[in-house]
Amino acid sequence: MYLSIVSIWEIQIKSSLGKLPLTKPLAKLVLDQQEQNGVQILPITQDHIYALADLPPIHHDPFDRMLIAQAQHEHLTLVTADENIPKYAVQTAR
Repeated sequence: MYLSIVSIWEIQIKSSLGKLPLTKPLAKLVLDQQEQNGVQILPITQDHIYALADLPPIHHDPFDRMLIAQAQHEHLTLVTADENIPKYAVQTAR
């Protein structure tokens, strides 16, 4: 199971803005998931950035677009409740 660095980045931003209250520091939450569930952090690579050029302009959120590019490039299933993401050629789950 992977957790994109993009998601960690977005969670930190939303938490800092007061839009997403966390029960403990984000670093601790991530570490707990790594230790308890074997979650691996998926970094952003140059290939992921270049894959953005192939995405149609369906979704305009840059975080979501990078998650889509990563999932496509790495052949991963993207877990999301966002109704726009399945419009891309990417495997999704809720």
